[in-house]
Amino acid sequence: MSASVSMPLGGVQVGSYEDYEQAQRAVDFLSDEKFPVENVTIIGTDLRMVERVTGRLSWGRAIAAGAASGAWFGLFVGLLLGIFAADGGGWIGSVLTGLLIGLVFGAVFGAVGYSTSRGQRDFTSTSKVVASRYDVMCAPQHAEQARAELAKLSLRG
Repeated sequence: MSASVSMPLGGVQVGSYEDYEQAQRAVDFLSDEKFPVENVTIIGTDLRMVERVTGRLSWGRAIAAGAASGAWFGLFVGLLLGIFAADGGGWIGSVLTGLLIGLVFGAVFGAVGYSTSRGQRDFTSTSKVVASRYDVMCAPQHAEQARAELAKLSLRG
């Protein structure tokens, strides 16, 4: 079933909030009040991608990051191989070997990855998609009840 102009995806608006945590709190409150929350949708509007630069990327950081991720993977493989070791000494050897091989390969792949970028992206960052507003929508047959419950929440402060 597709949404129409008069009936937007998610139903009718019963609340609007500046951030996702407030919208989530409203739906959680409805759930606590035994409201049928399967009729509720949170819709973010006016989406934008925010990228926060966390630092400069250098050869040392690229190699260290590659080595660290490789070490974790090597540790995991070493632990898996260690399960099949006949004695305790073999188990420790498998774990250490996996860790060291993973560290070396990770460092090499980190260096190769950094060299292929040729200085085009010499920084590290994190990114997320955020909305300027979050609307709590509800199926029309439950909208008035939802509005009444959310009015109680706004009176609480």
